[in-house]
Amino acid sequence: MSSPEKPDTPRSAPATAGTHLELGASLSYGGYLHLEKLLDAQHPLSSEHNEMLFIIVHQVSELWMRLMLHELTAAMGCVRRDDLDPCRKMLARISRTQSQLITAWEVLSTMTPFEYSGFRNELGRSSGFQSLQYRLLEFQFGNKNPEMLAVHAADLQAHARLGRALEAPSLYDEVLRLLSQRGYEIPEDYLVRDFSQPYVPSKRVAGAWLGVYHNSEKHWDLYELAEQLVDLDYKFQLWRAHHLKTVERIIGYKPGTGGTAGVAYLAKALELKFFPELWTIRTSL
Repeated sequence: MSSPEKPDTPRSAPATAGTHLELGASLSYGGYLHLEKLLDAQHPLSSEHNEMLFIIVHQVSELWMRLMLHELTAAMGCVRRDDLDPCRKMLARISRTQSQLITAWEVLSTMTPFEYSGFRNELGRSSGFQSLQYRLLEFQFGNKNPEMLAVHAADLQAHARLGRALEAPSLYDEVLRLLSQRGYEIPEDYLVRDFSQPYVPSKRVAGAWLGVYHNSEKHWDLYELAEQLVDLDYKFQLWRAHHLKTVERIIGYKPGTGGTAGVAYLAKALELKFFPELWTIRTSL
């Protein structure tokens, strides 16, 4: 008696099925991302194995800051147009990006003091203190300090870009202008002022924010915007705190390569807040 005929056993499709193995003149993944340039930008100055980690962590951080500036500039444009739906999405993306910056310090903290000392002298006076993008972010968030322009005096293009950011309204300045347009009482001298000077907290501005919170149902978009600003400030504080602890863990209380007081300088920065009234009113709510 013959055995019944077995159905054909389906064969697994090849892993490359449907894949374009020959690109021809089409753009490749590496070409689109300019990976040849990107992955050729890591050039340790010493033979110390751990210097590669140091370089990559800082380069990745600069890339994330590049995205933050891209989103922040667009978000400020939305605030000026009173178009808060896309603005809130952009600010939320910045907040997620800040989490990546915090994680970068966790990776760098795997470096020991002995490992860092193997190449620290090669850095000369170079320091994250000189990061143009970091300073642009601080200026656009509202932490203005005209003295910081001197750090970039040798680079005319960078100096001019930072100077424009110094003179321009910050994100918080634009938000306060929007509150005024929506009927909240913002002092006139806060709407028209020298934006290159540090922001000074105001009880009247705090009162306007209290009005937003007490009228959250009516102005829900402003209420959500306020909470997103708090989140950005909060994440920036976490980033600074992680920076401080990583530096303390690796170099202790030595001065920074850029001439700052190191941990003491970073500790002082923890006191800064971009949107101060949004913190002070929480006691009154």
